[in-house]
Amino acid sequence: MAAFKVFSKSFMSFYLLLLRRLKITRRSSGHAKHINRSISLEKVSADTLVVDVEGGLLRSPSIFPYFMLVALEAGGFIRGLVLLLLYPLLCFLSQEVGLKVMVMVCFCGLRKKGFRVGRAVLPKFFMEDVGVEGFEVLKKGRKRVCVSSMPTLMVEGFLKEFLEVEVVVGRELKVFAGFFTGFMEEDHNGFLNSTLQGELELGDEVVGFATFSKALHHGFFYHCKEVYLVSQAEKNWHSLPRESYPKPVVFHDGRIAFRPTPAATLAMFLWLPIGIPLAVFRALIYILLPYNIALPIGAFTGMKSRLAAPANRQCSKSQLYVCNHRTLLDPVYISAALNKEVSAVTYSLSRVSEMLSPIKTARLTRNKEEDRRRMEKLLSQGDLVVCPEGTTCREPFLLRFSPLFTELTEEVIPVALVTNVSMFHGTTASGFKCFDPLFFLMNPRPEYQVEFLEKVPTDWSGNKNYNSIQVANHVQREMGKALGFTCTALTRRDKYLILADNEGTVSKS
Repeated sequence: MAAFKVFSKSFMSFYLLLLRRLKITRRSSGHAKHINRSISLEKVSADTLVVDVEGGLLRSPSIFPYFMLVALEAGGFIRGLVLLLLYPLLCFLSQEVGLKVMVMVCFCGLRKKGFRVGRAVLPKFFMEDVGVEGFEVLKKGRKRVCVSSMPTLMVEGFLKEFLEVEVVVGRELKVFAGFFTGFMEEDHNGFLNSTLQGELELGDEVVGFATFSKALHHGFFYHCKEVYLVSQAEKNWHSLPRESYPKPVVFHDGRIAFRPTPAATLAMFLWLPIGIPLAVFRALIYILLPYNIALPIGAFTGMKSRLAAPANRQCSKSQLYVCNHRTLLDPVYISAALNKEVSAVTYSLSRVSEMLSPIKTARLTRNKEEDRRRMEKLLSQGDLVVCPEGTTCREPFLLRFSPLFTELTEEVIPVALVTNVSMFHGTTASGFKCFDPLFFLMNPRPEYQVEFLEKVPTDWSGNKNYNSIQVANHVQREMGKALGFTCTALTRRDKYLILADNEGTVSKS
């Protein structure tokens, strides 16, 4: 009986504390509601909607993959390995202590000015983790406030740029002499409360949305008239379809092509001792051996290639091949598909890549007359491959085509390219471009699909009224139809300003 009284007293104390934290008392202006299948999400509406990112928006309860991306992309493989080795310890720590350990490992010593992972890398992975159900709730608020236990600079770019959230409140990182110290500001709830009070208008109806565990952790429920809660067991949500994104993710950076869960990251580190020498071997066979020999050997090592071409491709004069730009290996694969040497032009190619290229390359200057002269010279010497997008694009979008290629010859041959990777991206906007081919070849089964389309006359069926820009747009649309890609007016400059804060110039050294 004494034990029962002690238990009852402890239970009642906990229950009263819980009610006080959620403001579900007689003095509160509202009450908490539990979200389940019997309650329609259409009932959720408010002047101001406060949503917990991890508990109310994302499907996965784990934030470890996002910190692993920071560790790998901003700190390197060694930092990522340290974080992976600490994962078993993180499983036994409390949520707050585990968060502090991950912040210390991932951010300590990084320069604040050069940190772009939150804007260039993480949004793609966050968007793939957004649940349809959570996104539908988010759209109900006239003003949206998102709260996260992760550092603000990790989530702010994703929430404001792609989900159009007005206010983002996260953990603030301490900085010393321009470098992150690895520590966070302690008074998170106090900063959150003061931020919300500054954003709320007189008479605003505030509604909160989160999981049960986050409801006890955050203090934003003190401002909520009504609280909607969902348990992790009920979060069997569906991923948000790409076509439902408020803003498409056209550009993203980073080398990692998979969601770095602990198991997937462990598989990557186990693969590296095999993948690095394998990539070097694959590169050497393409550099040293004829294509008719290199292709079968490459297929034996796991490389996949698919070729589609119309009949009667033979032609006595030099041909101009116009392709979309996926990696630096685009002209190499076109040359291999044709089984003959071609030349290629590029706007930015490192000197190392030029020396290792198995085909002839020429660098353009962005001076129209000089570039036309160089391309005409190469075309007079043989087949030429051009990438009028001017830069690579990983997603199913085509950037605006530069029209210069339409002024070089009477007809062009569009070439539609598709690449598939499972572990590493073979492109970068802010990293070392000379390693791009190596990272592509490090994938266990890298794939290239090359499809030659029908010739397109540059006068567009003999109609001289069309100018070069219109012809370039026509070629872009035809290639987009063949690939199933969306045509855009975005340019190389747009990409590099978004991802790297520069215009994409590469040093000649």
